[in-house]
Amino acid sequence: MEKILLQSSRPPTAKQNHLLAALPAADYERLLPHLEPVHLPLGWAVYESGTEQGYVYFPTTGIVSLLYVLEDGFSAETAVVGYEGVVGMALFMGGETTPSRAVVQSAGYAYRLIGRLLKEEFDRGGALQHLLLRYTQALITQMAQTAVCNRHHSVEQQLCRSLLLSLDRLPSNELAMTQELIANMLGVRREGVTEAAGKLQAEGLIHYSRGKISVLDRPMLEARVCECYAVVKREYGRLLPNSAAN
Repeated sequence: MEKILLQSSRPPTAKQNHLLAALPAADYERLLPHLEPVHLPLGWAVYESGTEQGYVYFPTTGIVSLLYVLEDGFSAETAVVGYEGVVGMALFMGGETTPSRAVVQSAGYAYRLIGRLLKEEFDRGGALQHLLLRYTQALITQMAQTAVCNRHHSVEQQLCRSLLLSLDRLPSNELAMTQELIANMLGVRREGVTEAAGKLQAEGLIHYSRGKISVLDRPMLEARVCECYAVVKREYGRLLPNSAAN
């Protein structure tokens, strides 16, 4: 774990995570001494399938992808978590482990909290519990909509949804994301991603080069995406204060 601890760089503040920022002052101050800033390097596994989760992570500038990996090695993304949420839902829901894995999709920072302390705070039944339960409902909506999207919509629509969900959790319009990573997230062949990304680039919606995707025309990208993106965005906006999905 030492490799992800911050060195000399100044991390974002904990309140850049919207769940932490929404806490009443007394609750926030009680947690603050136990919140540890960490760097989330691209591709790092925050937790693996079936392993006990000792910490929860509140992203501030990074994005974490929740993936389900099959026995043959193929994977598919079930949800993304950014500064609107928390990684490690199994801890406060009492499950301790999960069959999915969590991998950093976009490098950045987070604040981690020892799982035991989070469970103690959750059991108080106060503001944090209320926020986490609402966040869980929003995350479940994203997971369910992703399953529907992967089954019924084209690779191009899935790519648009994935790009927009990621953009909602970043301060810029540029994503550091290889086609291989996108293919793993969507659970499709890399050739399918290449074709879909090439089409969007040819029409001037995105620019893709050397593992970086810049969105050039977001309104057009939103016009091309399927209904799944709007469903997820609406639910996050309804349930969470100052959500990245608003």
